[in-house]
Amino acid sequence: MQPRSLNLGILAHVDAGKTTLTERLLHHCGVIDRPGSVDAGTTQTDSLDLERRRGITIKSAVVALPLDGLVVNVIDTPGHPDFVAEVERVLGVLDGAVLVLSAVEGVQPQTRILMRALQRLKVPTLLFVNKVDRVGADLDAVLAAVRTRLTPAVLPMGTTRATGSRGAEFVAFPPDDAAFLEREAVALAEHDDDLLAAYVDGRARTAAELVGSVADQTGACRLHPVFAGSAATGAGIAELVAGIASLLPTATPDPGGPASGRAFKVDRGAAGEKVAYVRMFSGALRVRQRLELAGDRTGKVASIELFRDGHWERADEVGAGQVARLLGLTAVRVGDGFGTSARAEEHHFPPPTLEASVEACAVEQRTALRVALAQLADQDPLIAARTDVAGHPTLSLYGRVQQEVIASTLAEEHGIEVEFSEASVLHVERPRRAGAAVERFNTPSNPYWATIGIRITPAEPGSGVALDLECPLRDLPLFLFGSVEHFTSVMRQHVSRALERGPSGWEVTDCRVALVEVGYASWDGPPSQRGPVPTALDFRKLTPLVVGQALARATTRVCEPVLRVDLEVPTRVAPQLQQLLGRWGTEITGQTAFGDLTRLEARVVATRLHDLQHRLPDLTGGEGVLDARFDGYQPVRGRGPVRRG
Repeated sequence: MQPRSLNLGILAHVDAGKTTLTERLLHHCGVIDRPGSVDAGTTQTDSLDLERRRGITIKSAVVALPLDGLVVNVIDTPGHPDFVAEVERVLGVLDGAVLVLSAVEGVQPQTRILMRALQRLKVPTLLFVNKVDRVGADLDAVLAAVRTRLTPAVLPMGTTRATGSRGAEFVAFPPDDAAFLEREAVALAEHDDDLLAAYVDGRARTAAELVGSVADQTGACRLHPVFAGSAATGAGIAELVAGIASLLPTATPDPGGPASGRAFKVDRGAAGEKVAYVRMFSGALRVRQRLELAGDRTGKVASIELFRDGHWERADEVGAGQVARLLGLTAVRVGDGFGTSARAEEHHFPPPTLEASVEACAVEQRTALRVALAQLADQDPLIAARTDVAGHPTLSLYGRVQQEVIASTLAEEHGIEVEFSEASVLHVERPRRAGAAVERFNTPSNPYWATIGIRITPAEPGSGVALDLECPLRDLPLFLFGSVEHFTSVMRQHVSRALERGPSGWEVTDCRVALVEVGYASWDGPPSQRGPVPTALDFRKLTPLVVGQALARATTRVCEPVLRVDLEVPTRVAPQLQQLLGRWGTEITGQTAFGDLTRLEARVVATRLHDLQHRLPDLTGGEGVLDARFDGYQPVRGRGPVRRG
């Protein structure tokens, strides 16, 4: 019988100690003999040399530990904001999470961003206040900051002794302690009318009843129990482990039905083969089973591995609720789902708004660079590796740290030294009006044996690109494509590629493309009038010519990305920040003060967002928090920028 499982995420601001906590959990449960060290580069989850050297987590990692008949798959995630996409993919496969805070630094900027994401996605979350052994640790101050800056719905599960010393320890409140029962009942009554009525009437609930209510409300994301300790010394770890086992909801696998799951990480094995990390939601997946992936891609599972006893072991199948490594899926990409999870990956964090070109320092490595970038795009599709019209590879980026990591990865894992151009903001183009064009075969301007007529019209912002078939079906070259559906699918790909660069060089979007005329050279007439037999290549080559002519007649408007930004800053600097935003012409949509903090809501263009991210730490003394959500595109004022390359 398959054991119960819990897929647990560990999240934190940079340097709060989540990787060290993962090591301590593995040691506590007997998976490893001694905890590894981030400083020494001996941790189980930070396996990349670059991670060990920088002391930060860059890629999510998976380990598993046994816990009283429960298998806990622990997923260690990055903490740096440049890797929020990596964090997001993990959030979609979690049953619960532990958010780690430092007992010295308290609630830090990324802590607030991660907590909002956990709340938005309704991931049951425990809080762990780490580093109580460090000088300056103050659990009461951290709890006060949590209540004002994260959520008031917290329940401390114990207290600390000898705080700030090597002998610091966490002491859990006894379940029948009268003072703890009082605090427990008050916290629970906030979301339980029956319990509130009983509390008001003086009808006490038993300790066991209250513990059950704590678990229920934690699972419903209405309450967040708080533990404390030191991952470095092991203080408080036993209590945290007990809380994980008793308070977080385990996966409720559906063993019936077809296999359904999602790949939340794609890596490369020792021989360069793809390794997909998959969370199963229902059914069972077996070796040699074929999977239907997104975008008409398929793959067959060659091998399945489960994490057991400290290492990955081969298995015949993986069941619902489990996490496994799959080999053999050569076409898989991060975010791919299969079965009932086959819908496209949803992104809750803003898409990258920067792009930069990259070149190999050695000319002879340019081909190898393109191969390496394609592999990196499998692991993170949001970097959107592509080639511009000048032949230079370009990437989409979140920030400079991500760019440095990519450069280091190319050098260390692929042996390719690269140079990046200065990053620029990604824009798009939208048609201003309708524009049409046609190229007919056997005319001086058309070197191909095909006829294509296209009309491009503007569509609603955010609608993307749609292809309509408005030509007579009898004119379609079905002898080449087999069916109307296949012809439409192929032409949609050709049109999409043609729209990747508009008149100003940016991708064209938010339009409807109608195929109004289609034809091909005929060989049915007399020999003197027969033309060459057309090929699919004629349609592929002709499409961008006609699309370009139609766009030239429609003309386009360059639009820049806009983000809806939530800013939390100390109230004392809020006026200065408002003046800065006002000088930039930024629209401030809301302002709320609570305690010593002020929350500003604004719509910021991406070019200013990166300036704001750079200036915010100095402006707020490192206390400011910026949470950005993509909010579409708006026309650029004045002359739009032309894309380099």
